[in-house]
Amino acid sequence: MPQNKPGVNKMVIAVFIVLIVILALVAVVPMIASMVMGPGVRTEGLSAEDAEPATTDLNGEWQVARIRDENTTSVGFTFFEILPGERKHTSGSTQNVEGFAEIEGGSLTAGEVVVDMASVSTDNERRDINVRNKILSIDEYPTATFTITEPADVSAVPDDGTVGTVTLTGDLEVRGVSKPVTHEFDVLRDGEHVIVAGDIPINRHEYGVESPDFVAASIDDEGELNIRLSLEKTE
Repeated sequence: MPQNKPGVNKMVIAVFIVLIVILALVAVVPMIASMVMGPGVRTEGLSAEDAEPATTDLNGEWQVARIRDENTTSVGFTFFEILPGERKHTSGSTQNVEGFAEIEGGSLTAGEVVVDMASVSTDNERRDINVRNKILSIDEYPTATFTITEPADVSAVPDDGTVGTVTLTGDLEVRGVSKPVTHEFDVLRDGEHVIVAGDIPINRHEYGVESPDFVAASIDDEGELNIRLSLEKTE
C-alpha cells in the first residue's frame, strides 16, 4: 500500500488551515463591520410607564433638566443611508441641552431649546469626528436652536399621568440656517416634570447638510430631528 509523503501531508494541512481562516473571516467581518458602522444612538420618544399624576401647576416658568430615568433630556438626529441592496439608518444624540418655557393662563407664550452640536455622538468615534467637523461644521455652528414663535394652548394636557399632544410652531436653526417648523409633540405631566417628545421631519439640503467625500453610501434627503425634553419648574 502506498504511503503518503510528508510534504503532501503538510500541504493538505496547510490548505485546511487556510480554509478555516477564510471561513472565520467570512463569519467575523460582517460582525466587525456592524460594530464599526452601527445604527448609532437614537433619542427615543417619551415613556408613560409608571408615570404619576402631576403635582405642580402647569403655569409658570420651566427649564430643561436631566432626570435619571428613560425620559431624561436628549436631542439628536436620524438619517438614512442608501446602500446597494439595503437601507439602514444612523442616529446620533446628546444630553447637553439647555432651554426654557413660559406658560401663562394655560398657554405656552415663549420657549427656546439650545443643543450643543459638538457633543452629538453615535456609536463610532471616528464617524463622530467626521460628522461634527465635515457635516455639522461645529467650529462655525456650535449650537442648534428651536425657538417658539407662536403661542400654543397647553391647557388640555392631561394631569393624570397620561400622554397628550400639543402642536408647537417655531424657528429651527441648524448650521446657521433658520426655517419655520410646525409639529405635533407628545406631552406628559409626570409628578413635578413635564416631558415633551417628537420626531421632526427635516430635509438636510434646506439646512446646508451635504454628503462629504468620505461618505461611501448615499444619504437620503429626508431625516429626523429626534427630541425628548424633561422640564422642571424654576425656583
